[in-house]
Amino acid sequence: MSAPPASPERLLDRVRACLRYLHYSLRTEEAYVRWIVAFVRFHGLKHPAHMGGPEVEAFLSHISHAGQVSASTHRQALSALLFLYSKVLGQDLPWMQEIHRPRASPRLPVVLGVQEVQAVLAQLEGEHALLARLLYGTGMRLMEGLRLRVKDLDFERMTVIVREGKGGKDRAVMLPAALIRELRQQLQRGHALWTQDQAEGRAGVQMPPALARKYARAAQSWSWFWVFPQAQRSVDPRTGAVQRHHLVDNAFQRAFKQAVARAQIAKAASPHTLRHSFATHLLQSGYDIRTVQELLGHSDVSTTMIYTHVLKVGGGGVRSPLDMLTGLQPSSSSALSSSAGGVSVR
Repeated sequence: MSAPPASPERLLDRVRACLRYLHYSLRTEEAYVRWIVAFVRFHGLKHPAHMGGPEVEAFLSHISHAGQVSASTHRQALSALLFLYSKVLGQDLPWMQEIHRPRASPRLPVVLGVQEVQAVLAQLEGEHALLARLLYGTGMRLMEGLRLRVKDLDFERMTVIVREGKGGKDRAVMLPAALIRELRQQLQRGHALWTQDQAEGRAGVQMPPALARKYARAAQSWSWFWVFPQAQRSVDPRTGAVQRHHLVDNAFQRAFKQAVARAQIAKAASPHTLRHSFATHLLQSGYDIRTVQELLGHSDVSTTMIYTHVLKVGGGGVRSPLDMLTGLQPSSSSALSSSAGGVSVR
């Protein structure tokens, strides 16, 4: 590769161009650019080509101690700098092997009981309520649900196709029968927005780059329209085109947090908790670990095994010796929480 430019702005242009060429997501692009800017500013705007291992180590040590970042955030910053040096500047990185990497402590996932899930869902309204039920009923991640296209819903086969999930993998999950009517109504509302866009000659929706080039008019087709479209159009940050985007995740996250508070549930629950609850409730219902692994889209079954640790204790697991001593039986609420029969979960 050619020698690195002197201008920091030009360097960031090269970083963005390389990320887009390798099909990194917009969120990854934003995160990597943010860390590279922080790295350059930390060293007084010195060009990265004139720095190396000691400077990288000093920056990572600074954000770990002064910034008090988590191990996962530390790894993200390291990945951004690794990308900068290896992919953008084209430098060998023998010193990267000497950089200390923090070890993440394993954490048990936050899981809601069946009654707690019902209480939270009852506090949501409109599209947010439907989206929450869909996430819990399929085990999808939040962004996987928001990025659903009309063509991804197969009502005949009762299947939802998750496109380009974590790791760029596709998978199929069940379509809960309880949501068929609501999903069809949601598609009717979306079709009204699609018809409006067509009448006004708008640019359609965002498409994967390769498909946008191969099928020039696919962005205007109904099959590629969002299941959960925004009411207002927005500007694509990469192309500048005015398009119809899907619902933003921040709005749903706020609504979900408020729903948890109104339900008076004292757990640090987030939309991702619905995915954890889906997996746990399936295992409680007797489904095998491999089935749950496939539905979650985990590459390694050891990732799915974390939910078995949740089941080893509590209402459906090991009984406390104190309860055996006093002769107490598990409470009815515990029994209900451990019985997910009839509830469609992740």
